[in-house]
Amino acid sequence: MSTSGFSSAEVFGISDIGLVRKENEDRFAVALLRKTLTLMHSNLDVVPLIEDGPVFEALLMLVADGVGGNDGGAEASSAAASTIMTYLASASSCFNRMDADAEYGFMEQLEKSVHEAHAQVVATSENRRRPPATTLTMALLVSSRAYVVHVGDSRAMYLRKGRLRVLTRDQTMAEELVDAGAMTEEQAARSTFTHQLVSAVGGSEMTPSLGLIDLQPNDLFLLCSDGLTKHVTNDRIAAVLGEPWSVEQMCIQLRDDALAGGGTDNIAIVVARILA
Repeated sequence: MSTSGFSSAEVFGISDIGLVRKENEDRFAVALLRKTLTLMHSNLDVVPLIEDGPVFEALLMLVADGVGGNDGGAEASSAAASTIMTYLASASSCFNRMDADAEYGFMEQLEKSVHEAHAQVVATSENRRRPPATTLTMALLVSSRAYVVHVGDSRAMYLRKGRLRVLTRDQTMAEELVDAGAMTEEQAARSTFTHQLVSAVGGSEMTPSLGLIDLQPNDLFLLCSDGLTKHVTNDRIAAVLGEPWSVEQMCIQLRDDALAGGGTDNIAIVVARILA
């Protein structure tokens, strides 16, 4: 699905249950944020009812991976995504003036949307034996500037002139041990701590990281759950994004690569090509 209503990028998203799991707990969404927000493509369980209206325009992309094994993982990822879209639509007036003075407040609203999602997911955990939680990685593209908010171990990355750059750092026990010098990167990659989250939406700890990147025409921007990165190397991701294909073809190829590699987890992928 290319965004015919957004002049700065074309984008496509895809999700797959994989070959092992009985339920798909991954959710993704691609939406146009104007005066409010227009949902364009998603696999959400509940679609928020939000009126459309022109004025400011941005492209919202997000991936949420419900924590595997926890009751309500799919519900958590869908609730987080829907809450964020509803919040950003209601707060869209703060996006209508994107100058240097307004940028701090803009980033603050993005972070607040994640805290709103966290509160919503926590509210669903009452009377559950194992509280639901989800990762969340999202980007709001305003012209060619991407504002990124990240919780958990889904990832954001982009390809420029053949070089892949990863924008997010996994919020896992393994990465904390690497930071503390207790493990090398190679040891961490083989450790069971690799998928033990230390921060998650709805979890006991939730610490969003924020950043921004100025993208250039022909950059390829990718959001994905770890169902992709468990089975597909960064070199292979770079090779696929470097092909002269449509963003839909790229998403399908990456999904197929993850399935061919084992498909042990749900998969969610969003790819955008920057046009201007």
